[in-house]
Amino acid sequence: MRQNPSFTLADVPEIRRVIEANPWATIMSAADEGLVASHYAVLLDDARDDLTVVGHVGRPDDLIHGMGARELLIVFQGPHGYISPGWYGDVPAVPTWNYTAVHLAGVPEILTAEENLVVLDRLVERFESRMPEPRRMWERPNDPAYVERLAAGTVGFRLTPTRIVAKRKLSQNKSPETIETVIAALTDDGPYTNPALAAEMRRAQDARRGGKQ
Repeated sequence: MRQNPSFTLADVPEIRRVIEANPWATIMSAADEGLVASHYAVLLDDARDDLTVVGHVGRPDDLIHGMGARELLIVFQGPHGYISPGWYGDVPAVPTWNYTAVHLAGVPEILTAEENLVVLDRLVERFESRMPEPRRMWERPNDPAYVERLAAGTVGFRLTPTRIVAKRKLSQNKSPETIETVIAALTDDGPYTNPALAAEMRRAQDARRGGKQ
């Protein structure tokens, strides 16, 4: 991802927020046969306060990615969407796409079977807890043998990134008045209404006004 100083996201708590809110990630690596990619939910390591993440892949994705032997790139993508040049007013302009993205790269550590079960349990809890009647991993009708049999078909990993590229392209190169117009357009009814992107732009706009990252 090409970096631009105007759009650089360097604040670790903000990067953690993006990862926490957008756990569905793309995992990429360079295999002998070429580039390969997989898609899995990846979470922040709750035992750390940095950008270490934990997750799992299903077999044989561990072999496809050479898990533990070569570098992975994990990509998280936040709210994104089309920005019309018409929202800039009567000035020369072209369409663009606003987005937030985080790239974490490094060689992952392979988790033990016990550690992997903890991560899988946390993953289920993270999403299932919002259900009116949660179906947690260790609760009936599941039994331990069933859970352990499914877990054996996965490989857990922990990645502490050695390279981090995070970008928040949210019209920061435009005037505050133009940004407000774009936010309003994204919240109005229309073909490109996008409340999630508008909220992300509002957050960034308020942070700039407050002198924060």
